[in-house]
Amino acid sequence: MKDPVYKMILNTKAKKFVLLIDPDKHDEASLKNLAGLIRASAVDFIFIGGSLVSGRLDKTVVKLKELTQIPVLLFPGNLLQLTDKADAILLLSLISGRNPDYLIGNHVLAAPFLKKSNLEVIPTGYILVSGENQSSVEYISNTKPIPPDKTDIATATAIAGEMLGNRLIYLEAGSGACKRVPAGMITAVKNNISVPLIVGGGLRTPEDVREAYLSGADMVVVGTAIENNPDLLVEMSRVSNHITFI
Repeated sequence: MKDPVYKMILNTKAKKFVLLIDPDKHDEASLKNLAGLIRASAVDFIFIGGSLVSGRLDKTVVKLKELTQIPVLLFPGNLLQLTDKADAILLLSLISGRNPDYLIGNHVLAAPFLKKSNLEVIPTGYILVSGENQSSVEYISNTKPIPPDKTDIATATAIAGEMLGNRLIYLEAGSGACKRVPAGMITAVKNNISVPLIVGGGLRTPEDVREAYLSGADMVVVGTAIENNPDLLVEMSRVSNHITFI
């Protein structure tokens, strides 16, 4: 089957919940504990990635695939976060920024590896929205996020991203953001694109997840909240079971 992971994103009528895991923040023991919570939850996909160089990427992906039956997707923060052990990769283009390395430069360097790998490549337009504090993405990429009150700019950026061929649009407030992407911005973007919309950053409670879904997010990504309190995973992930597509 061609593009099986992307078909999973498109085919089901339920909202999707994604757990973002930073491989540098886990060892084998903590992954086993986390995998137990994942199996008891409603996690649909696992994203693997972080802002720094990871020496545990391969081991983390292999262990998660061993312990769970959930698709594992690379969410790379840099060129050193590549492995052919995952199911797919979000080929992120930071379309909200103007740093050529994150628009096309790193993609060119990664292309030969990706071409030879068995990874399913999913082009993704990545839009960074200011979450009040400076995020790791903003600092590392040396780009400015879109202000949270500039809904028109975020919407136009998302439209352009889809026109350029991106198969997903990702609105991101940044890891550990103080504020999440505004509901009005999520709705405006969703109403103007036809590809699935991912929303992440600053989601700390089940109520935050519910609001993102109701605002139009097709997929919600949670990472820092689960790092701080793993027991939240079951409750936050099950919010998606009670909400269908708008």
